[in-house]
Amino acid sequence: MRIAVGSDHAGLELKELVAAHLGAVGHDVLDLGTHTTEPVDYPDYGAAVGRVVVAGDVDFGLCVCGTGIGISIAANKVAGVRAAVVHDVSSARLARQHNDANVVCLGARLVGPVVATDAVDEFLAATFDGGRHTARIGKIAALEAAAREEE
Repeated sequence: MRIAVGSDHAGLELKELVAAHLGAVGHDVLDLGTHTTEPVDYPDYGAAVGRVVVAGDVDFGLCVCGTGIGISIAANKVAGVRAAVVHDVSSARLARQHNDANVVCLGARLVGPVVATDAVDEFLAATFDGGRHTARIGKIAALEAAAREEE
């Protein structure tokens, strides 16, 4: 799989660790930054990851900031992104199975490296269950379409 990764300065170390893990297990990683510990704004990186996911340039995205929350909010502003903050393998698996998430977000101040890599592996291994969840994903897409019409 091809995975885009992005983080702010708070998420840099965890992003690099998970990206190295992804590469080691055979995934192609597109690192969109940041690459230093100089303070940066997480919306720039969440949006960058979201854009390449929606464009189809990659299969999935990974975003990391201090909590995972801010960068997930930013990524979710890109129409077609379903970014989910996960804290363990169960939330990672359910994000894919029930929400058809295409971007996984981690909080570097909340999740350690072993849990992070396990969660990302579980996210990538899981598949969307469809069924009753399909209509719910359709409602999310309808909300996005309505928001675009209001602009």
